Amino acid sequence: MATYVLVPGACHGGWWYDPIAAELRAAGHTVHAVTLSGLGPQESAAGINLDTHIDDVVRLLESEDLREVVLCGHSYAGMVITGAADRAPERIATLLHVDAFAPEDGESVWSLTSGFWHDWYAGGAGEDGFAFAPLPVLDERAVPHPLATITQQIRLTGAHRRVPRREYVYCAAFENSPLTATYERLKDDPTWHVRALPIGHNIVREAFDDFRKILLDAA
Repeated sequence: MATYVLVPGACHGGWWYDPIAAELRAAGHTVHAVTLSGLGPQESAAGINLDTHIDDVVRLLESEDLREVVLCGHSYAGMVITGAADRAPERIATLLHVDAFAPEDGESVWSLTSGFWHDWYAGGAGEDGFAFAPLPVLDERAVPHPLATITQQIRLTGAHRRVPRREYVYCAAFENSPLTATYERLKDDPTWHVRALPIGHNIVREAFDDFRKILLDAA
């Protein structure tokens, strides 16, 4: 049986994975669906940056002594799982980026986006300066997301490349996607296994069966 650590995108908690996590657990797999710091009920975003979120995942891997993990990140969480893999590559069997950022050293979500996305991140943080509000199209349970996680540059040693298998799923019908450039960069890279689905960004809602198969195949 496999061990999965599932990390959600901006403004979401581990609950975003609940339907797929339930099916994986029913099949006998171990699943940890992570709610990152500052994204739980009534949590403050003050003082939380990308390193905080990377630490959240590394702490889980180490405290539970998880090994041969399928580490999956959606959207923003591609930053987090890349950082966690760079710090603990020996614990991870597969890195699964689901319509997610796959950064190089020194990049940030801010540096990898522009236009509409900058307007959302910066403009949405006006209330307290620490977190940007979720977009109206997101799940009703979505919460404000710590702005510093978007602006902080990731620091990578290159150790994440030692993970035996790296997979990328591109959601090709995501309007105004900030991830097209990532897909174009990785699709012909022999160190990645890349596929595209004709869906929008919310793979749980739009392609549940495909996502379940991708997760099972990743193990």
